[in-house]
Amino acid sequence: MTRRVGLLALALGVASLLSSVALRNLGDVGPAINGIESSLIAVRALSVLAVALLVYGAYRLAAGAVERRAGNKRRAHTVRNVLRFAFGVVGLIAVLGAITEQWVGVLFSLGVLGFAVTFALQQPLLSLLGWVYVIIKEPYGVGDRVRIGDAKGDVIDVDFLVTTLWEVNGDLVASHQPSGRVVTVPNSVVLSAEVYNYSWSEFPFVWNELAVQVAYETDLEFARERMRTVADAFLGDEMERRVERYRRVLGETPVELEVRDRPTVNVRQAESWVELKVRYLVHPRQGQRTRNDLYELILAEFNEHPERVKFPLGRNR
Repeated sequence: MTRRVGLLALALGVASLLSSVALRNLGDVGPAINGIESSLIAVRALSVLAVALLVYGAYRLAAGAVERRAGNKRRAHTVRNVLRFAFGVVGLIAVLGAITEQWVGVLFSLGVLGFAVTFALQQPLLSLLGWVYVIIKEPYGVGDRVRIGDAKGDVIDVDFLVTTLWEVNGDLVASHQPSGRVVTVPNSVVLSAEVYNYSWSEFPFVWNELAVQVAYETDLEFARERMRTVADAFLGDEMERRVERYRRVLGETPVELEVRDRPTVNVRQAESWVELKVRYLVHPRQGQRTRNDLYELILAEFNEHPERVKFPLGRNR
């Protein structure tokens, strides 16, 4: 469909251009309007229409080619936005040139106008610069789960001026769940605030922790081992494959870290209980579901050994 629309626009653009040339060759064939020859007005109008249709048709064909050849939606979205910007600038210059027939003057005027607009529209220009930064450096893209400043969510669009997120968390829900709201973040924020990407393409996983509180009377070594065993059976093999991928990514940097292949359990003492924390790797969009399933498995395992695993009593838990 995109290709057909592009070809149709190109055909109409060529027809308009030929009509403009033919009308120009006929000379003055009509009455003047406010002192301007009517044929000249018609020629300029057809020229503008031809330029607009040709640029639009070329854009639709280029965008269609990108959609067919792009490896994924994220790359197609990025290239399509770059094409929109490039063809928009070219189209604007071409239309102004067709109206005035002073191409050098148009370019000079746009330069002077751009210098003036720089002072009048600093914030939008910073957002445009932020968009260029996102396109070049790719700190995030469509489909990533990110936190930009105070906003957290899944990226659904990166436009010239704003990034649009499906909100996660927020003040309506918790536990990393979608709230149903859409948040728009000016791209200028990327230049001045921290950007956290929870699912970047090279390694779309994060480490999570699940804490279970037990009493001081618990056999801690036994509880810790049972907790690790349950988590390992539930997540261990998949986590090992993901950690191997992480090590490959890490190997391309100067950073040296010790990374465990399987889930681990750490112990933290509190005033009235002991907290066992199992650490594991998970996809950020599956974090809460995995946490719920893992908690049920661990709790069921602990309840099988009431003589060795005790839970805190009273209101202090």
